[in-house]
Amino acid sequence: MGLDRTRWAEVLVGLRAVTLLEVTRHHDERVEVVIESLDPDRQCGSCSASGVVKERPRVALADLPVFGTPVTLVWVKRRWRCPNRACAVGTWTEVRRDIAPARAVMTTRAGLWATREVGAEVHTVAYAARHLAVAWNTVMAAVAYWGQALIEDPNRVATTQAIGVDETKYLAANATARTRWISAICDLDARQVIDVIQGRQGPELSAWLGAQPEPWRDAVTVTVTDLHEPFRRSLATHLPNAVAVADPFHVVGVATRVVDRTRRRVQQDTLGHRGRKADPLYRSRKLLTIGAERLDADHRTRLADLLAAGDPNGEVHEAWTAKEVVRDLYTLWGDPPAAGRWLDGIIAGCRHATAPEVRGMARTLTQWREAILAWHRSGHTNGPVEGLNSLIKKVKRVAAGFRNFTHYRLRILLACGGCNWALLGTPPRSNA
Repeated sequence: MGLDRTRWAEVLVGLRAVTLLEVTRHHDERVEVVIESLDPDRQCGSCSASGVVKERPRVALADLPVFGTPVTLVWVKRRWRCPNRACAVGTWTEVRRDIAPARAVMTTRAGLWATREVGAEVHTVAYAARHLAVAWNTVMAAVAYWGQALIEDPNRVATTQAIGVDETKYLAANATARTRWISAICDLDARQVIDVIQGRQGPELSAWLGAQPEPWRDAVTVTVTDLHEPFRRSLATHLPNAVAVADPFHVVGVATRVVDRTRRRVQQDTLGHRGRKADPLYRSRKLLTIGAERLDADHRTRLADLLAAGDPNGEVHEAWTAKEVVRDLYTLWGDPPAAGRWLDGIIAGCRHATAPEVRGMARTLTQWREAILAWHRSGHTNGPVEGLNSLIKKVKRVAAGFRNFTHYRLRILLACGGCNWALLGTPPRSNA
């Protein structure tokens, strides 16, 4: 079956209802393709009179490269005039969103390609700009325009039953500013980022939760965080029906840090200096972080000898034992009464410990007791949030950092916000 020769221009250019006027290769190897729309004469939107072509300005648009060569698509755009002098419309310009949005400097298909490359494939804006032979700002404007529709999709965030919140560094401190943080609110079941907010304190999270629809808040039954009190207060205030769960990894992390702080204090008290290569406690630092069940006989003997040499009052061993019994707490999943008795025993033992660091952990475990035991009923952890945080850090690393939070949030949600990429090409609601 032969090709309709009247459609050759459409096939070559990849656009419907256009005629190909000229193709030129310039000395800088850029290819210039000149087209004109074949749409029928336009009628005035006010009086329905047939418009008269007033002028044909040439609009240059960056297009997708062909065979590795940058392409400029020149659209001979028609500007119409209403012949009815009494009509209030006067003039208007033809609109073809399949060619380019209004006031754009890139074609629609080039903007969509750049949005997918920067958003879904997590490439740099500079990478897309280099392929399209345009400025960085031109690509970022296209990504912001087309990407906004994807993150505004009302179906992107469905009813959520379990959410997790965690923070990550946004901008490092310098001579004039403190470290700046962002917090990611994630759907633990869908494993996607719901939204990103600036800061890591209660007011920022409270403002975000307060802005969410009440049916969405009512549907949340589980919240998971690390042991960050501002998060817990905000979630308890705005989601009173949700069960608060303390993430097990961070609970064990508290116990592990107690061991390290105790080791360093005892090191300073006994030898009067920080750990050095030959010091027994310094040599034991890695063994102390390994789970007891993973230590073989040689490791156990070595650890015992190092503690005997560097821990005269047994405080480091006491802290290590407390860390191990906290780890054992998480072998009791599905048995909350037994876990409660075990945790109460840990708290009682820590309160009477010799090491002040261990006694301090008793206060932390008491404060978070119900949230710690809630894991034994729900089984939810912040594992999915930590995984998404790794993707967030990848976005930041690929971009070599961000200074504009709006761009950072957009890039994060495009990369791991559960966007429906089948909707790519839908204009934002504010521009539809």
